Amino acid sequence: MPHKQKAVAEEKIRVVKKCLAGRMSRSEAAHLFQVDESTIKRWIHQYESEGSSAFLPHERNRVYTPEHKKQAVLSYLNGEGSLMDICCKYKIRSTRQLRDWLKVYNAYGDFCSIKHSGGGSYMSKGRETTLEERVQIAKDSLASGKNYGEMAKKYNISYQQARSWTLHYEELGEAGLEDRRGKRKKDQTPRTELEKAQIEIERLKHQLYMAEMERDLLKKLNELERGDFLDR
Repeated sequence: MPHKQKAVAEEKIRVVKKCLAGRMSRSEAAHLFQVDESTIKRWIHQYESEGSSAFLPHERNRVYTPEHKKQAVLSYLNGEGSLMDICCKYKIRSTRQLRDWLKVYNAYGDFCSIKHSGGGSYMSKGRETTLEERVQIAKDSLASGKNYGEMAKKYNISYQQARSWTLHYEELGEAGLEDRRGKRKKDQTPRTELEKAQIEIERLKHQLYMAEMERDLLKKLNELERGDFLDR
């Protein structure tokens, strides 16, 4: 390892240890290295996860197995921690890497390449469906234990569609799967108390707008009438 890289790594380790011991704040460490506090927080997570080796340069990029990636992604989707927490738990070098995995998993439902998956693939884009189809997919997904990847492949849809429809059906039933695109809020039938309140707000806003329009119109008419009276 070059001397300069070793010195920088040792300095990071020394500062991180001070932060953990309470002898230096994150803001002080950030000022010392001229970085954001979020960077110091990331270093601390890395050190807690991997020890001093977290700051040592590697000759090649770390390789993660598809199963390792899937475990990390599912942990995050299940709400087991923040991006940083999951990176620390699964020894992932950066939150950006985890974000990339999430995009892949949301699109394909797996990390096995199409080339080696026996010809099967998952659609990266969704497709148009009917309400009946969405209900059937959601029911099938629940019956399969929410295996969104399997549903995506079976019904030729995206992983994200399978997941979204299942969660909406679980919460709201068939009403949660209605296609409401292009419909004004005030024209919609409320599905929840929150939506009912939102629709009422939209109705009152429209009512106020119409009242203001009528007021302005009457004001202009009065001005015209006064003008005509003065011209006589």
